[in-house]
Amino acid sequence: MAKTVKTMKALVVYEKGKYVLEENYPVPELKRGEVLIKIEACGVCASDIKNWHGAEGYWGDGTSEPWVKTPFIPGHEFVGEVVEVSEGYEGDVNVGDRVTGEQIVPCGECMFCQTGKYWMCDKADIFGFREHVNGAMAEYMVLPAKTRIYQIPKGLELEKAVLIEPYSCAKHAVDRADISNTDVVVLSGVGTLGLAMVNYARLRNPKTLVAVDMMDDRLEIAKRFGADIVLNPAKCNIEEEIKSLTKGYGCDIYIEATGHPSSVQQGLDSIRKLGRFIEFSVFGQKVSVDWSVIGDGKELDILGSHLGPYCFDVVTDWIADNTIDTDGVVTHTFGLDRWQDAFEQNAKGEGSLKVIIKP
Repeated sequence: MAKTVKTMKALVVYEKGKYVLEENYPVPELKRGEVLIKIEACGVCASDIKNWHGAEGYWGDGTSEPWVKTPFIPGHEFVGEVVEVSEGYEGDVNVGDRVTGEQIVPCGECMFCQTGKYWMCDKADIFGFREHVNGAMAEYMVLPAKTRIYQIPKGLELEKAVLIEPYSCAKHAVDRADISNTDVVVLSGVGTLGLAMVNYARLRNPKTLVAVDMMDDRLEIAKRFGADIVLNPAKCNIEEEIKSLTKGYGCDIYIEATGHPSSVQQGLDSIRKLGRFIEFSVFGQKVSVDWSVIGDGKELDILGSHLGPYCFDVVTDWIADNTIDTDGVVTHTFGLDRWQDAFEQNAKGEGSLKVIIKP
């Protein structure tokens, strides 16, 4: 395919604030061990929007080097069909297979990779933010030799298939929380990832599962997905509500999935002593809190969550057999020509959850 198709339509980021839809961008030539896929769809992630908005974490603060490396094609929540496999490929996908993949391409050599913790690879490449690992907001995408590729059933609806990557990240966060059936769990933020977390937390049968969000329509879906109680911080004091449910102690587990600084403080206020705080989000700016609350005040366990390691296969199975719910999560679909409309819809949030782009 790469030999006959030389150019493609692609969204290319050249510098902060400069996104250009290129009509005839070169289709990359495959190197040894690589796979070329034709993109079926790509989800718009919150990280794509923060990058678009010029967040410091991506573009630096003027004194530090940008984390992103331009020019690059954004997008890492992809579904596509294999159209070419180069010589030396050592995986198990073939031309015609429908696939997705993890966001990172691990090196396979560092301490983390060698001990099975590849998702924390020190040298990992990241799809959708670097020139040499371009993302999926294009007609074609190259998967480098060490990409962790997963097959998807060909009959799985696109609106389900495109959720495999974000739902895998959500499962890892809930696994980190280690929820038991005696725990009162508060999940702050029920966008696409938070709703997936509601699914997984429900499977762990907590004593009480509380979903918190500023948007009532999302809270309604959270309740349908398994939340026992839904709370809107615009309408009530979350700390007071949680403590009233727990005899004044606070929740056992707090999962932060909003990416907003106020949710971090809300969690520290609402969690009990010796509680477990899971930080999932990527923030647009640095967040400051009183660390004495974490240490001397409450002796909290603070755990991060990064990507969706060892989750893709089981998540694919659970989405396919409806063990976990996806109904209503994909709300908008745009063509690549309307990428800006897609980004704006995702950014405003109202009336939408997962926005996807189909080249």
